[in-house]
Amino acid sequence: MRPLIEQGHVYLAQPPLYKIKKGKSQEKYAFSDAERDAIIAEMGGNTEAERYKGLGEMDPEQLWETTMNPETRTLLKVTVGDALLADETFSLLMGDEVEPRRAFIEQNARFVENLDV
Repeated sequence: MRPLIEQGHVYLAQPPLYKIKKGKSQEKYAFSDAERDAIIAEMGGNTEAERYKGLGEMDPEQLWETTMNPETRTLLKVTVGDALLADETFSLLMGDEVEPRRAFIEQNARFVENLDV
């Protein structure tokens, strides 16, 4: 796939992290905590924010509307740097050596923004 990535032909469809609802008529999606907070402030009281943990939590209509529809989806271009970093991180976290994995987690724990425990 490297040639496809180098030529700029590989994209990821980014699903939202939150669905924010107010009553039955207002519904918006947010891709970050900051965007969620801004939408809630804009909509006012009595809003509900639902956190998605994966695409499997969306019904087919929501998946189409937020992630698959070419007119409304958000696409992220994959770059070689992204692929190399992802491969290195994946190998480190899934490898047999415990100490490098532990060191990575300890060094990066403070950067975690969206943690579901």
